This record gives sequence, structure tokens and C-alpha cells, in this order.
Amino acid sequence: MTNATRKHTALPKAQTLIEALPWLTRHHGKTVVIKFGGNAMIDDELKAAFAQDVVFLRHAGLKPVVVHGGGPQISAALDRHGIVSEFKAGLRVTTEDAMDVVRMVLAGQVQRELVGLLNQHGPLAVGLTGEDAHTITATRHLPEIDGERIDIGRVGEITAIDTGAIQALLEDGRIPVVSSIARSQDDGHVYNVNADTAAAALAAALGAETLMVLTDVEGLYEDWPNSDEVISRLTASQLEKLLPELSSGMVPKMEGCLHAVRNGVTTARVIDGRVQHSILLEIFTDEGIGTMVVPDAEGDA
Repeated sequence: MTNATRKHTALPKAQTLIEALPWLTRHHGKTVVIKFGGNAMIDDELKAAFAQDVVFLRHAGLKPVVVHGGGPQISAALDRHGIVSEFKAGLRVTTEDAMDVVRMVLAGQVQRELVGLLNQHGPLAVGLTGEDAHTITATRHLPEIDGERIDIGRVGEITAIDTGAIQALLEDGRIPVVSSIARSQDDGHVYNVNADTAAAALAAALGAETLMVLTDVEGLYEDWPNSDEVISRLTASQLEKLLPELSSGMVPKMEGCLHAVRNGVTTARVIDGRVQHSILLEIFTDEGIGTMVVPDAEGDA
């Protein structure tokens, strides 16, 4: 290879790195909470790319915190145990027996695998659940259907967040990986908590710069199903107006984004977890690839 050819092939790589410079500067030392879910959780290549992205953020001077659920894995495990999966108001009905399986799958399987993938790159990741060090406390959630409160078992509504253990891990240069299980505020049990909701609550409590929610769509669509045009940016108030029209799967994600930006998080983003390295594309490039929610004042400005 001649010198001229070498320069020519190396230059685009240098330009890509330079494009990231203002974003590296802006995000240095900032906390980023990432909700890991959707297809990225079950596709091996996407899982590996996700782990690389999170480790890259850590080495680039950011402080990533990963929060995960495990819908597909929980459903498969419940099937194996002969427990029927039932959903009401978009949430999994969680009996005492089902809760044992949920806890086992989240803390013993999904979290372990994710911690293992991250730790292929060094002694970085540490797994914990919301039960550890009172990280997430919840009380029984009673959703309303047709004006009536219904009992869906051990599904929790978050009442308190204690960030002490996560802050200590971040200060030690570690990557916390948090399973969305909460301790009970009042009855000594544990609760299954929606992972989108848990990620948003943690992002707000940590004073994170950004909440990123991985999904199986490109972002929030302008006029679905008539158009596949993605809204690239909207304010908290604009999002609030759209909430009643959203599909049930997007509601907890977008409610989480709304909660985050209304409680001190600078930006909340929904990004397509089916795209390899979508986290890096969203944080370190000018274009971004998902839907970004910003606080009202900033959007108006």
C-alpha cells in the first residue's frame, strides 16, 4: 500500500473521530442511563454491539448505568414452569409463583449474561437489583381499567429511589447493571417494576444528562400508520399531548422520557435497538437516529 493510499483510507476514520469531539467534550463526566430491551436483548450480535457501546462510553469519560427488564425471557421461563403469561393494562399479571420466576430470570439470567458481556472488556460491570441497598422501593400498583382499580399481583409502583450504591460504583469507575425488581415499602415482599419506568426514575434521581431507551422501532412516528416519518425532537409539552394517541407498548417508554426531562434530566431519547451501535450514533454524531425529548424551556428557546 502506498503512502497516498494509506492517507486516503485513514482520513475518513479521522474525520469520524473528530466529528465526535464536541460531543465527547459535552458529555465528559456525565451520567447516562440506558434502558436495555427489545430485540437487542435476544439477538447475539446486537447484544455484543450493545456491550461494546456501553464500554466505549465508559472509556470516553461518561458514566453509563444500564437498566434492564426481560419480557421475552420471563415469558419463556413461565412457560417452562407451566405458568400462563397474562397481561392487563399493558402490564404482566405477577402472582407469587410468577414473581419467583421473574426474580430468578432477571437477576440470575438476563443480568448475569449482560454483566458477562460487559466484563469481556475488563473488570467493569457490577450487577444489582432494585432490592440491593434500597435502590428501588415500591408499593403495590393497582392500574385502572374502565374506571375500576384492579389487582395484578406483585407489580410495583416506585415510591423511592436510593442512588447510594450506584453512585459508589460510578465513582469507582464501574458500570452498574440494574434489574427492575424493587423492594417493598410495606410488606416485606419484592415487586416486578416496569423497566422503562425504573430507568426513568433512576435517571431523574441520579441527575443524569441523558436517558436512552432502546426499542424495536426507529423512534416516535409522526403519523403512524399513515407515515413512517420519525419525529426527531419534541418538547415535554408536545409529548404530553401525544401520549393518549400512542400504542400501549410505547406509552411506558414515552411516559418515562417525560418524567425524566420534567425532573432534571437534560434529554431523553428513544432509539432503535435493532441498529448496531445505535447508542454511539445517537450520542456522538450530529444526526442522531431516534426521537429526542427536551424540557419545555429548552425546546422553546
